[in-house]
Amino acid sequence: MNKKNSVFIATSLDGFIADKNGGIDWLHTIPNPNMDDMGYVEFNNDIDALVMGRTTFETVCGFDVDWPYDKPVFVLSNKLSEIPESHKGKAFLVKGTLIEILEHIHEKGFNRLYIDGGTTIRNFLKEDLIDEMVLTTIPVLLGGGSSLFSELPNQLNFELVETRTYLNQVTQSHYKRNK
Repeated sequence: MNKKNSVFIATSLDGFIADKNGGIDWLHTIPNPNMDDMGYVEFNNDIDALVMGRTTFETVCGFDVDWPYDKPVFVLSNKLSEIPESHKGKAFLVKGTLIEILEHIHEKGFNRLYIDGGTTIRNFLKEDLIDEMVLTTIPVLLGGGSSLFSELPNQLNFELVETRTYLNQVTQSHYKRNK
């Protein structure tokens, strides 16, 4: 089975994934009356599990909705000692280096992974562990907040596979890593 680490995330025009207060309400600035999933279901059908950081996990747990994932979620954290009772069996705490964590997840038979959360994505990029990225750009300037990207030890080259437009305003670009 081919192993693949994929990102599917939205950014502002200025490259932020959360505003200055950590908020993500700006993701809904473009009306979406037909609830277009913008390729998420197709993307989700091609993954085995998710890997996310503690902050993203806690943010999702705080949404006033049912648990949105139908695949196992592996939560990276050095602060959590256990997954809350309400999410046991759905989310699993993992610790160690990214290589150790990936080996552990792969041993469980999960090879096509959705990497989510700003810090987690940045750390995977620093270790050149991202194989593809689907970046959806919302046409808003936040002027600050949590940036998707940070300084890297080396240049990483990606190839544009496809660009789509949704709602006549939102662009989505799919990139694959050139190694």
